This record gives sequence, C-alpha cells and structure tokens, in this order.
Amino acid sequence: MNKYLIVGLGNIGDEYARTRHNIGFNVLEVFVQKHGGTFSLERLAFKAEVTIKGRKIICIKPTTYMNLSGKAFKYWMDKENIPVENTLTIVDDLAIPLSKLRLRPAGTDAGHNGLKDIQLTLGTDKYPKLRFGIGNNYPKGMQVQFVLGNWWNEEIPVVNQKIEKCSEIIEQFIFMGLEKTMGNVNNLSFTQ
Repeated sequence: MNKYLIVGLGNIGDEYARTRHNIGFNVLEVFVQKHGGTFSLERLAFKAEVTIKGRKIICIKPTTYMNLSGKAFKYWMDKENIPVENTLTIVDDLAIPLSKLRLRPAGTDAGHNGLKDIQLTLGTDKYPKLRFGIGNNYPKGMQVQFVLGNWWNEEIPVVNQKIEKCSEIIEQFIFMGLEKTMGNVNNLSFTQ
C-alpha cells in the first residue's frame, strides 16, 4: 500500500485556531473531515489516518509548536516508513499574495520557523511544500501581529475557497504526482 504523510503547520491552542499562521492545521481539518477521518492526540501530534483508493494517508498537526515542527515531521515519517517525496507540508507564506498558492518540490524556509526546523531536522530543503499565500499587508514592524492575527472579514471568502482547493490538491498530489499537480496549482488565482 502506498503511504503518504501530510503535515499541516500551525500552533496548538484556541488562541491560534483562526490565525493566518494556522492555515496548515485548517487545511488538514477540512481534508480529514471530507474523507471521514478524525484526529486523536498521539506522540508529538494530533494524527488522523484516512485511506483513499488503496492509499494510506497519515495527516499530522504537530503539537510541538511551530518552531519544533521538524521533530513531529521526522518522527511520523520514520515511524510510518514514508519516503520524503511522499510527504507534503502545508504552510502559510507572507511572500505570496492571498490570491495565490505555490507547490514546489524543494525550497528554502523563507524565514518561516516551522520550515526552518523541518529543514534542520531533515538536513535538506528537498521536501514538497504547499505554500498558502497570506500576503504581506501589514505596517512596518507588525509582521508577527499580522501572522498571528485572525483573518480579516474581507479575506475569509478567498481563504475558504483556497482551503477547499488545498484539500483537492492533496488528493491530486497523491494520485497524479507532484509534477502534474504543480502544473495545475501554480497558475491558479483566487479573487474576492
């Protein structure tokens, strides 16, 4: 059976639940619910397991907080014996506008602490990432407040569209592979 590890990045706790930085958690929640799974607290993560057309998909929301995401990623990748190319990490990205998503087979952490820790833990930046653009519409010096802030009301329709699309992208990644899925994703544009 082919196995996949889908990692949604975020921070645990109600105070973070609807923030931009928790979009990885939000995408996984929609994906798992769509496929009839439920999360349970396990080692280093909330974990859900779903099977779609003979493929086993392990979904994790690390409980390590963002800065130690690599620990949960590596633990579950090793425990389930999943090759790094069968992983997909979903993450917020300031450098990408809210209207866009980016799927890449590799790439730097771009200053994102969760990705930085995964890269450090794995010893490489060559692992697939789905970057959910959150834009950079904040005053100078307010980056942390913006990232850890809740979505603005006018952003929510686009955010919801993109979350639904990300759920489909996970399926495409699993069944079509990274290259074909990238062709479908990287030219998408979402409008309010």
